[in-house]
Amino acid sequence: MAYQTFRQEYLQVPPVTRAYTTACVLTTAAVQLELITPFQMYFNPELIFKHFQVWRLITNYLFFGPVGFNFLFNMIFLYRYCRMLEEGSFRGRTADFVFMFLFGGLLMTLFGLFVNLVFLGQAFTIMLVYVWSRRNPYVRMNFFGLLIFQAPFLPWVLMGFSLLLGNSIIVDLLGIAVGHIYFFLEDVFPNQPGGGRLLKTPSVLKAIFDTPDDDPNYNPLPEERPGGFAWGEGQRLGG
Repeated sequence: MAYQTFRQEYLQVPPVTRAYTTACVLTTAAVQLELITPFQMYFNPELIFKHFQVWRLITNYLFFGPVGFNFLFNMIFLYRYCRMLEEGSFRGRTADFVFMFLFGGLLMTLFGLFVNLVFLGQAFTIMLVYVWSRRNPYVRMNFFGLLIFQAPFLPWVLMGFSLLLGNSIIVDLLGIAVGHIYFFLEDVFPNQPGGGRLLKTPSVLKAIFDTPDDDPNYNPLPEERPGGFAWGEGQRLGG
């Protein structure tokens, strides 16, 4: 019975969010079981381009450290904001969401060549948080029950939290930078005088991922979206 309930809930998670979070959890489990080691996955340009260990371009986004507070914190935020994006502004646009993943990952990898980061998954999570926060500017956030602020400040609050924990803020700044570039090119520049769409999802991705939606006009409010955790819980102002 419990298995059936879990399976039903699991299959209700939208496909991109389900695939990415599952890959991250399985990767961490494999490390915990000592089937693989982080040394086989981390981002190393020399090993990638000179020794053709191209899998590192993907695996460095799948490992968030050993099971502990930092891992759980990142997994909750990854699941929450990835799912809210996929079921919100990307509803019925799976190909566009996949393209955002590819564009963000490519840009982050290029930036990663110039910063000393070996795993980029946390920065990728911050990118997702940034895009969601800019697309929901009037949502009021409650962080740990201590801070109340509007959604666009969330990435900066997370960066401050990282600083308090003694972590490097380079990760957060990289995620914010890539998220801002995507948001500007996708949401801001096309609406400017003389602007236009510079980011266009390849037709091959649309052919693979896009399927007819039951209700293409459905646009859930932030408080109706999934993942109601107290860490960054949202409520629309005036609601």
